[in-house]
Amino acid sequence: MQVVDTNIIAYLLLQGDRTTAARALLARDPDWRSDSFVLVEFCNVLATMVRTRLLASGRARDALSNAEQIIEPGLHPAAHGTSLATAEEFGVSVYDARFLVVAQVLGARLVTEDTKLRRAAPALTQSLEEALA
Repeated sequence: MQVVDTNIIAYLLLQGDRTTAARALLARDPDWRSDSFVLVEFCNVLATMVRTRLLASGRARDALSNAEQIIEPGLHPAAHGTSLATAEEFGVSVYDARFLVVAQVLGARLVTEDTKLRRAAPALTQSLEEALA
């Protein structure tokens, strides 16, 4: 089981410098978990890319469909109160705290390429490289 942040899903489905690593993580362990907000954030990434003409809208819809297939079975809603307390504890946004809460509840470390989040909660997070080690 891997608890993943939105950026890991983006690296998996949108070709970039970390796509190979994200694919390796999925191949190693296809049981990906995350907060239910992950698809909202991913949709925002896609919408921004379409708006700035970095991605065609048809490709964005395909990426969203693929993301839903991969992550929907493993979605866990983080409690709002717990997310707020976690945001306060680690000095992060509630959006980021939701992913930390899921990691805590599941007893796993969040895989994220968000260096600020990793610095704020090193015991609860790991980089993609660390997850593959």
